[in-house]
Amino acid sequence: MPPLAFAPGFKAGGTFSVLLVFLGVVLLAAARALTVEEKSLFSASVVYLALGLAAAVVIHALGIRWINPFENPHLIEHLTEFALVVALFASGLTINRSLRWRQWRAVVGLLGLVLPLTIAAGVLYGVGAMALSLGAAVALGAVLAPTDPVLAGTVGLGPPGDSREESDARFNLTAEAALNDGLVSPFVLLAMLILQRRGSGWLGEWTAANLFYGTALAFGLGALAGYTFGAFIKWLQPRHVLAPEFDGFLVIGAVLVVYGLADTLNAYGLVAVFVAGVFFRRYEVEHEYNIRLHRAATIAKHFAELGVILLLGTLVTRDAFGAPGLAGWLIAPFLILIVRPLGVLLLLTRSTMSRRERIFLAWFGVKGIASLYYISFLIGQHFLPAKDQKQLFWTVAFAVMLSILVHGIGALAITRRLLER
Repeated sequence: MPPLAFAPGFKAGGTFSVLLVFLGVVLLAAARALTVEEKSLFSASVVYLALGLAAAVVIHALGIRWINPFENPHLIEHLTEFALVVALFASGLTINRSLRWRQWRAVVGLLGLVLPLTIAAGVLYGVGAMALSLGAAVALGAVLAPTDPVLAGTVGLGPPGDSREESDARFNLTAEAALNDGLVSPFVLLAMLILQRRGSGWLGEWTAANLFYGTALAFGLGALAGYTFGAFIKWLQPRHVLAPEFDGFLVIGAVLVVYGLADTLNAYGLVAVFVAGVFFRRYEVEHEYNIRLHRAATIAKHFAELGVILLLGTLVTRDAFGAPGLAGWLIAPFLILIVRPLGVLLLLTRSTMSRRERIFLAWFGVKGIASLYYISFLIGQHFLPAKDQKQLFWTVAFAVMLSILVHGIGALAITRRLLER
């Protein structure tokens, strides 16, 4: 049979066709990975990373022109930003704890001690082992400090009404991961100021504007937005003006409004959207509606997570492996396996949590999407010295990949062993 003749302007195959086939395979694999995640030996994020790395090999072999993280940092920044805001609101919806000090004491300790300790350890390591300038070292320490609510979702709190919400360890892990993503922002800005300005006369301004004003306003705005959104939903429910299948539009619209308002007022949007989720959950909205909105947010979160991790894998090149240097490769094990566990175990020495719960919290300090967001933001703002950009980006990228593998493989088996009797 003779070959088909193609009309002028059309051609068989091509990069776009291959990309479509690959994306189709990825979506099918992701659907399967998420379906069996509760019973699998590894989390879905491990599958996403493996697919991304496989794609990177093909991209390199075929010589396809692909995204460059140093030429297109804003693309990575905004994709990770979207993934974070949706995930943080979804995390807020899972929390049903009262706002009493006793309930949040461990979370405040993790944020007040372990987060600064991790930043300080990263700074010292960056200056001492990687020979970075103080500004670049502060940037590295801040970027690698937050834990990740997206990648830790498998072992964190379940949807509203799920029995897992009764676990102190799961609650502390979820709340810490959600809040430290935004609370590390002042320290990223501190790194930018160190890189940009001389002396220390601006420290008072940074403390007042970045540390206190931005944080306090984010909490206040998030609480107000959560209650307002709750009141709106309660007014909307009996009128049946929105079909249930469009809950996703409602969720994404709400988080974008909150995040945009926070950004406009120079508050920390990542903090505001999580707090909005917490306060929306506390408003008198029907339990069924909480579950519906959480389900819609979770679907959006899974798509965003898939896109970010897949993109991360595809960015890897042969030259990238040498960019961090030996010291850069070792910072991830240093922070993940030494600093985080020691800090958490010391903090919780007198905690009422069991020894297994403390080990659970110490182990699951997952590094992820927030780190990619902040390093892409710094590159896009052109604050990092050109000589440090590649080293820092790939140091952070490989730290995230290592965390996905270390925390993703056997995550549920470890969780069952530590938390389930």
